[in-house]
Amino acid sequence: MSDEGVAAPRTRGHAQVEDLSKYAVLSLVAGVVVLVLKLGAWKVTGSVGLLSDALESLVNIAAAGVAIVALRAASKPPDADHQFGHGKAEYFSALVEGAMIVVAATMIIYSAIERLLNPAPLEEVGVGLAISVLASLINAAVALLLFRVGRRHGSAALIADAHHLVTDLWTTGGVIVGVVLVALTGWDRLDPIIALAVAVNIIVVGINLLRGSTSGLLDAALPDEEVTAIRTILRGYQRDEVVIHGLQTRRAGRQRFVSMHVLVPGDWSVTAGHDLCDAVETDVEGALPGTTCITHLEPLEDPRAWEDLHEGHQDV
Repeated sequence: MSDEGVAAPRTRGHAQVEDLSKYAVLSLVAGVVVLVLKLGAWKVTGSVGLLSDALESLVNIAAAGVAIVALRAASKPPDADHQFGHGKAEYFSALVEGAMIVVAATMIIYSAIERLLNPAPLEEVGVGLAISVLASLINAAVALLLFRVGRRHGSAALIADAHHLVTDLWTTGGVIVGVVLVALTGWDRLDPIIALAVAVNIIVVGINLLRGSTSGLLDAALPDEEVTAIRTILRGYQRDEVVIHGLQTRRAGRQRFVSMHVLVPGDWSVTAGHDLCDAVETDVEGALPGTTCITHLEPLEDPRAWEDLHEGHQDV
């Protein structure tokens, strides 16, 4: 059998994805504790701002539950029906969380408008604020952990959950300021006005989260710095008898996919071409953990090897 004209794509196998759902479970438990604390703060003070803050915690709990399901799905290995893995499940989680953030803001606006039309004095402000501060400290600690783990592993679901908790911190901070000002000035309508301002900020965060998740579902290319790192590796293999071009990249949750054309002399043996492609894939996957690299071996002399099949191909 001739070694010439070998053009079969090859890959070393899909990168394993770690199950990070335990961090979402932590977020869920923290959410329940924070909800109980915030409901207590609202019950003590009667503040609509604190009630809105508690309502958002309900959304946080639901979002954490969605994140658990998505992270467990994303960690499953490829199967017959999902041959490139389940990484995009994280984007669905982020989409749901973005939508929930907007829903939480809407709930806050509704409660604030009702209290704006029917102002009422606050009670036991000091106790209520102390409870709210404790709840905020719990959220801040969990958000910091989720951001750190999410960025280290490139987890869209954990980062979305962290953003969700940060919006909760903004809500609580704004509400606390409102409650303090109401206590100092006696102007009861200031409480719902502050709640409305916080709700607008939350809506902006939710919309940005929805936009980023949608981009991931549309197979956005890897970030520029990662593509530059890949190109640097590939240029190290370029020489007169070896040409690499047609670079394509995409991300699916924590998984990265990279493909390219590797052109070698047609009289090379299959083993020589295989060894070259294996080295290229090893270097790319080693530089970017969680990457599946696919090479397409083609004969250098064939004019078809120099044609890019899709406009999305990039030069090396």
